[in-house]
Amino acid sequence: MTDALADLSAAGVAVWLDDLSRERLRTGNLAELVETRSVVGVTTNPSIFQKALSDGAAYDEQVRDLALRGTDVGEAVRALTTYDVRWACDVLAPVAERTGGVDGRVSIEVDPRISHDTARTVAEAKALWWLVDRPNLFIKIPATLEGLPAITQVLAAGISVNVTLIFSLERYDAVMEAFLAGMEQARDNGHDLSAIGSVASFFVSRVDTEIDRRLGKDSDLRGLAAVANARLAYQHYEDVFSSDRWQALEQAGARPQRPLWASTGVKDPSYDDTLYVVELVAPGTVNTMPEATLQAVFDHGKVRGDTVTGEYADAQGVLDRLQNAGIDYDDVVGTLEREGLAKFEEAWNDLIESVTAQLERAGADIDPDGGAAPAGDGPAAASPEASGR
Repeated sequence: MTDALADLSAAGVAVWLDDLSRERLRTGNLAELVETRSVVGVTTNPSIFQKALSDGAAYDEQVRDLALRGTDVGEAVRALTTYDVRWACDVLAPVAERTGGVDGRVSIEVDPRISHDTARTVAEAKALWWLVDRPNLFIKIPATLEGLPAITQVLAAGISVNVTLIFSLERYDAVMEAFLAGMEQARDNGHDLSAIGSVASFFVSRVDTEIDRRLGKDSDLRGLAAVANARLAYQHYEDVFSSDRWQALEQAGARPQRPLWASTGVKDPSYDDTLYVVELVAPGTVNTMPEATLQAVFDHGKVRGDTVTGEYADAQGVLDRLQNAGIDYDDVVGTLEREGLAKFEEAWNDLIESVTAQLERAGADIDPDGGAAPAGDGPAAASPEASGR
């Protein structure tokens, strides 16, 4: 038997896990996936944290400490989430060392409620970078119009960025422009460009979900849009990262902003559960998968080598046929961005509500003479004293 995940890696696709929880860290499950499933990175989002913090008692001790200190809920959420991300960064540190910092990355997202506020996004990104205090961190910034200048400013400050919630080819072009501008400014600011990483998270399955809904059940175009859209994104990536402008940055030590295929879990059960993995194999990409998709690829995925770079004409043909069928591409991607942000904001608000309730319960049960630290195996918390700052 061959290992499809290892085949993916050999084909130039970095396998990342789209999930994180303290239980996964505490039990050594993340380390096991690194060892046995070719996992070389982790992404998180507000929905993932909301689920993790509402499931089980893994966070009770830290919540109790936060309640003892009278920590407000916003800072409590930062403390809880950055603790997990810092720990995951430590688990993946050997991968980062082995790959020269290309992989071994863990992503944490800025508060999605400020996605339309450039200045606050930049400030939050800087705060998260300091709090986690690990070089293999990515700060996730949504690719809203207001997020674009924030991406540039954060990169210019020497901070690695995962740009998220990209649905359209036009917005992806703007994201790559923001990356190039940020790296040019980082160079001018004297930063080591080789230490600054970036990926651009191009969302996949939700495109099919929305377009299939508009097409109806009898269309022969169902299930084709998402892969076609992503393949054309890779064509745009190839164009930008073969330009003279990029080559000047590369000579200064910069590494390309890799395309990352996100939202790769299949939503329609009639589709092959490895669809958004095996049909998007191309050199220099990342595929971040929910664990169910990861295991499906390991179990029965068929990796056929590069399934992207020879398919641009057919991919454009799919989008042309969709347009002829009355599908408004711009309306689709605009709807998906609005809905994506709304879902993340809803998850963040649920997270705030859940942590508020946990703090209140812990506060009611506190013994004034008691005290505890977060449970044993995790990383040291970043602080001015711990980081030497």
